[in-house]
Amino acid sequence: MVFKDRREAGSLLAKELERYKDKDLIIFAIPRGGVVVASEIARKLRCSLTLVIPRKIGAPFNPELAIGAVAPDGQKILNQELVESLKVTESYLKKESEKQVKESERRRKVYGVKGIENLQGKIAIIVDDGIATGYTALAAARYIKLKGPKKVILAVPVAPPETIEWLKREVDEIVVLDTPIWFSAVGQFYENFEQVSDAEVLKALKEFNIRS
Repeated sequence: MVFKDRREAGSLLAKELERYKDKDLIIFAIPRGGVVVASEIARKLRCSLTLVIPRKIGAPFNPELAIGAVAPDGQKILNQELVESLKVTESYLKKESEKQVKESERRRKVYGVKGIENLQGKIAIIVDDGIATGYTALAAARYIKLKGPKKVILAVPVAPPETIEWLKREVDEIVVLDTPIWFSAVGQFYENFEQVSDAEVLKALKEFNIRS
């Protein structure tokens, strides 16, 4: 399946999530691409959305290669096999994790959203524009779970089947539109996969009166 753009993907996801319409729920978008997808879901489900900002931990000398991710509270999720094969040191992991937590906090302030506190009794839906390795999604899910929601749902347009299988153990429900076997990057499943700007994120937050 190839989506026209993130808005189409969000609209299709919203149909799969329609049973949650008008429930006590909050959508947590992973910026920046996930915000466009999430805004379509929020519009159709008539709910608010906010941000959860996990950050990828890149490999030494190759920051694009994810060796894990870190949640906003500093909780690390690591690809232990990759960490060991690349001989990544503890000091590097500590330094890089702290750097990414600071970046998460900086972005939260730029976007003007409050920290996530008590989610008691609420349904939390975590949304991104796609999942590759799954580490940032997992970091987001574990962070959200600590806030005590009634249910945690992960909703994405596309992800590899093996990633979805191990993420199923971490959340109450996963809604995914396509799980292609041949998967190299999220962008290959979109006709239009332009970078999302901060202005677009702020517009979505303003539209849905975001407050966590």
